[in-house]
Amino acid sequence: MNENIFKRNEKLAKKVIEGLKSRNMTGYYASSKEEALKIALDLIPEGSKVGKGGAQSVVDIGLDAALKSGNYDYVANRSFETNKEGYMFSYMSDVFIGSTNAITEDGILVNIDGTSNRVSAYAYGPDKLILIVGMNKVAKDVDDAMKRARNIAAPANAQRFDVKTPCNVNGTCANCKSPDTICCQFLITRFSRQTDRIHVILVNDNLGF
Repeated sequence: MNENIFKRNEKLAKKVIEGLKSRNMTGYYASSKEEALKIALDLIPEGSKVGKGGAQSVVDIGLDAALKSGNYDYVANRSFETNKEGYMFSYMSDVFIGSTNAITEDGILVNIDGTSNRVSAYAYGPDKLILIVGMNKVAKDVDDAMKRARNIAAPANAQRFDVKTPCNVNGTCANCKSPDTICCQFLITRFSRQTDRIHVILVNDNLGF
């Protein structure tokens, strides 16, 4: 990463963390993937029941691999007869790990989901939510965050899951009603009533989509 972009991200992260604090959420700054991994693991007690959404950022920093090999009751190490059983395991977990499609400079989280197991767990369910967020996901305000989620994150995830949507073909949102659309539910998290539930680790790197 360019040195000046790195410095800019470092300063911007402080503003985002202050915004999160004002919304009863906790923010952390990590200068590297390795530092982000350490912060995340410090927040997850050994033996915890850990669920997850389909977040690439969790893989990018090595957290998925660390949980698979560590002393955790991790959803990825279990097998389920149905997808719903896996979703409910994660919904009732001690800790749920994921990312966000976008975050505003003043700490509002914006997410889009297809199956909606991820956003439902973000809103309620798991005792603790840990989000791994690259500084590439920071947007000026909610409008910009929504545009990022719909025009960058959603089309990239459409490629990832190879769904039959216009954005998979054209690379941009068509506001579609395709049966395969991954833009079914929109979640804007502007405040957390539960103290010490939502933890956002800002990483000075480009992570996820």
